[in-house]
Amino acid sequence: MIGRSVPGHHGGCESTQAAPAIKSFPLMMAGEGTRVRVLALQGGKGLTTRLTELGLNVGTELRVVQRQSGGLMVARGESRIVLGAGMAARIQVEPLA
Repeated sequence: MIGRSVPGHHGGCESTQAAPAIKSFPLMMAGEGTRVRVLALQGGKGLTTRLTELGLNVGTELRVVQRQSGGLMVARGESRIVLGAGMAARIQVEPLA
């Protein structure tokens, strides 16, 4: 029906508040000293397996120790892991408070 009014509907002017989105980003974008949690490993089976073997699983907490030309060094507990830019770009993380 043309021109029919729907109760509670304000013709597209509705204001809905979405839940705050988690600010995720590729690990490669994290600055030195930043603490992050791994949210996702985005890559093929080979890359995912390699990252898992290094101890980089979903939920792992890391600290960026050093940014190097084309890569970075992260700490997982007492271990240090050096990642190239390609690998670091495929690890989706969120910042820790």
